[in-house]
Amino acid sequence: MATPKFSKSSISFHQDLKQRINTYFQERSINKTGDTPLIVKAALLVTSFIALYVLLVFFTPHWAIAVLGCIVLGALTASIGFNVMHDGAHGSFSKHPWVNSLAGLSINFLGANVFMWKTKHNVVHHSFTNVEGVDDDLNARPFLRLCPNQKKFKIHRYQHLYFPFTYSLLYLYWVFFTDYKKYVLRRVGQVPIQPMQFKDHISFWSFKLIHLLLFIALPIYMVGFSSFIVGFLIYGLATGLILTSVFQLAHSLEETEFPLPDVKTNSLEDEWAVHQFKTTANFATGYKVLSWFIGGLNHQVEHHLFPKISHIHYPAISQIIKKTCAEYNVPYLEHPKLRMAIASHYRHLRELGR
Repeated sequence: MATPKFSKSSISFHQDLKQRINTYFQERSINKTGDTPLIVKAALLVTSFIALYVLLVFFTPHWAIAVLGCIVLGALTASIGFNVMHDGAHGSFSKHPWVNSLAGLSINFLGANVFMWKTKHNVVHHSFTNVEGVDDDLNARPFLRLCPNQKKFKIHRYQHLYFPFTYSLLYLYWVFFTDYKKYVLRRVGQVPIQPMQFKDHISFWSFKLIHLLLFIALPIYMVGFSSFIVGFLIYGLATGLILTSVFQLAHSLEETEFPLPDVKTNSLEDEWAVHQFKTTANFATGYKVLSWFIGGLNHQVEHHLFPKISHIHYPAISQIIKKTCAEYNVPYLEHPKLRMAIASHYRHLRELGR
């Protein structure tokens, strides 16, 4: 299918919003990227990950400590993805392109592939958020029905009860299946990926091999297969649950919309910026520890509008965005409490399963 088009508006809402944000950074003479504060944060996360990996693989602690360690390792994997890879792949980690490339490559060491991610996330998800048939983040078939435009199966009647388990499978499914599927089919959902150069093929297979050696072969050799498989499953399930929950709490809610393009014109009703406001919501932005851990992705509205601005600036620019939305009568979706976002997502899944 051809990707849909956005409507063009004579109202200068988006242009005005961009100008206000640019003025904020110019007046304060600060970079839009993360740079030093984010590099320090990345160093702390990566160092902690390596130290815990060494402890689990080479020193084999008591099983209770090992189980807790695998869960924490999964949390660190997700946090590196949120803070390091995510900003790096968007080019907002640093003002230096080579540093952004290095930060983006962190996902390769963790088993996935940054080339595939950029198409799936930067190009498709950010452009056509919550558009069924285009946004691959909505595709959890047949286990979950995430939007009203998808076919309903009998199993969906219980999806509000089993969705945490399904979410926990994401990381393992991503690393060991969907990356290869995209590689073979040369597309993300219905959207073709850009042609891969020779270096991209080498990078894809080299890092997949490195991941297999570091996270499967070496642990099996050091701790034995039975201990490895239990530990790796705990680690993978913890990673998947955290990763998926953060993104679903921002898009699959009672309040968010799931627009479809007009059948005749293949055009969406709103301009791109307004579309983002209607399909994206913030949650628990006052929780500073949570914001630090998930790379500011509870400020999902700010991220979707300005992905090339580092997440360390989201709390400040959110005030500008809220004010502009109020002036132009554009909706700004937000759940102040984490439990409110979880409850909205739960009710959304329950309603779609009825």
